[in-house]
Amino acid sequence: MADDDSGTRSSGEELAATGEPVAPASPQAPPSPEEQEHDRQVDSDEQPFLSHIIELRRRILRALSSVAVLFVPMYYFIDEIFAFISGPLQEKLPGDMIATQVASPFLTPFKLAIYAAIFAAVPVLLHQMWGFVSPGLYLREKRFAAPLLFSSIVLFYLGMAFAYFLVFPLVFEFFASVTPEGVAMMTDINHYLDFVLKMFLAFGLAFEIPVATVLLVLSGLATPQGIASKRPYVIVGCFFVGMLLTPPDIISQVLLAIPAWVLFEVGIALSRMIKRQE
Repeated sequence: MADDDSGTRSSGEELAATGEPVAPASPQAPPSPEEQEHDRQVDSDEQPFLSHIIELRRRILRALSSVAVLFVPMYYFIDEIFAFISGPLQEKLPGDMIATQVASPFLTPFKLAIYAAIFAAVPVLLHQMWGFVSPGLYLREKRFAAPLLFSSIVLFYLGMAFAYFLVFPLVFEFFASVTPEGVAMMTDINHYLDFVLKMFLAFGLAFEIPVATVLLVLSGLATPQGIASKRPYVIVGCFFVGMLLTPPDIISQVLLAIPAWVLFEVGIALSRMIKRQE
């Protein structure tokens, strides 16, 4: 007996919009008893608002204490740290750097020691943040949060290393090559430190794009397909942000925008893998 026009397939397959058979989606595995019990405890453990404020204060004090402890060795080795930080520029300068303000020889190393302590304490700072939010997470969310926490630390330092070893030599070479004849290129140490810190922060945050993309998907605020559909706007946004955060040269702008775009694609791929595992 022939099938009618709306007949069903014996295999139980559905038809896609193009007419091709599509296998039905596998049902999501139910949570284990351990996961259900953990999630019930999370839902029932409601702390008053004051308790959250006290816990937040305790975490902030621990974070600030870690920065204060790291500040001491950073300031002790500040000459070596500044020599390392200024190395890419010193190689392009015909002479030494200068200090144009009276207090710059003291304030600039002091400020560098503070920021160096903050950058070195990034794992502790993120761990304190994780300790504050983790009690309110479900077990499934905790499984993803730990790898994301580790990835965010590694990516932040990779962004700083990318800026130091690749971006700085190219940018300073460009600036040195366009210096007009008869003009001595002498950089103030305070202005140079502000430039370096801005670039470290810009590239460190740009390398966090995969983590931000995955968090958007896990939180349910977006889907991998929805994020991918915004690709043209993201590409334009990467170059626009690169223009704002980097010096007015095309080299540093491109070197920030292209890795940001690539990391955006990596974030989409990772979020799709995670959704398939749920």
